[in-house]
Amino acid sequence: MLATIRRSLGRGPLPPDQAAMLLGRLARHPRGLIPARSRLPRPEQIALFVRNVEKEYGTVERLADLAAVPGAVADYLARQNLPTDLVVGPHPELLALPWSERPLLRLHTGRAEATDVVGVQQAFAAVAETGTLMLPSAPVRPTTLNLLVETEIILLRASRIVGAYEEAWDLLRAAQQDGETARFMPRNVMLVTGPSRSADIEQTLELGAHGPRRLHIVLIEDDAAPSGET
Repeated sequence: MLATIRRSLGRGPLPPDQAAMLLGRLARHPRGLIPARSRLPRPEQIALFVRNVEKEYGTVERLADLAAVPGAVADYLARQNLPTDLVVGPHPELLALPWSERPLLRLHTGRAEATDVVGVQQAFAAVAETGTLMLPSAPVRPTTLNLLVETEIILLRASRIVGAYEEAWDLLRAAQQDGETARFMPRNVMLVTGPSRSADIEQTLELGAHGPRRLHIVLIEDDAAPSGET
């Protein structure tokens, strides 16, 4: 597609000075502004994230450890009168959960299909200043889970919450380092703030317009400083 656009514009290779400028920008990763509202002690930063999620029509449940996640998911589905069939992302952290302790939950792993109603995804990071989740595409984190299901349940560690967007991008760049060899960035990075919604028609808010109607975050209180991850 890009090659077709380039041909239609009659554009060949970039001049050396422009190519050098672009390569330099990619290498240096110029940083944007860091809002003062995100410069908080860790407990307040996490509390800010939770408030912003709830302000954007999402819900958050805070748990002490991963072992409690299957029970929390089952209870949430019961409260919402939702089916217990789940599509679960194949992330090792999700697969290692003690799902067998809740036999009424029926799981299959992999990508979501149009018929899936409830999905469980693992978040790479989150941004406190806006209550936003960072969900880069990867084999263990299928993008379809963020788009096709009606209800998306996100597993997030408190240690993965950062104050500002720039810090989330720093984490993602760090995760692409394999020794001294830089790997490619993900082909897709979704930044999700609350359930999907639109007010395009007569300015009437409609949830679930372009993706999940419900966004529920299960927040694990591991309370450590953010670090690189894959």
